[in-house]
Amino acid sequence: MSGYFSSYGVVLALFAIGVAIVVGALTVNRLLRPHRPTPEKLLTYECGVDPVGADWAQSQVRYYVFTYLYVVFAVDAVFLFPWATVFAAPGFGMTTLVEMFVFLGFIALGILYAWRKRVLAWT
Repeated sequence: MSGYFSSYGVVLALFAIGVAIVVGALTVNRLLRPHRPTPEKLLTYECGVDPVGADWAQSQVRYYVFTYLYVVFAVDAVFLFPWATVFAAPGFGMTTLVEMFVFLGFIALGILYAWRKRVLAWT
């Protein structure tokens, strides 16, 4: 193969090699591992706690709200730290400062909304 489609041949060959390595590793693992299932090993395992009761359990919505708040703060940190390292570089002055204040404004609106909905209260 030469010309335009030769690059596709290289990609296809690398993909085939990757699939062969994965399939080979899984096959060797299946052949070498011990297989001794017992009733205790076949039980459902969840965080080290034995399953008790029915299979349906409800959780409170406030846990999801805490998760969303964590995501808000994590995204804030992910964008804030690289900005702080680039801010001092030449050519990134006022524009990045304004962009960061706009971003922090959106974050502040989200925190203000959560505070108004009394999500941030400990009681």
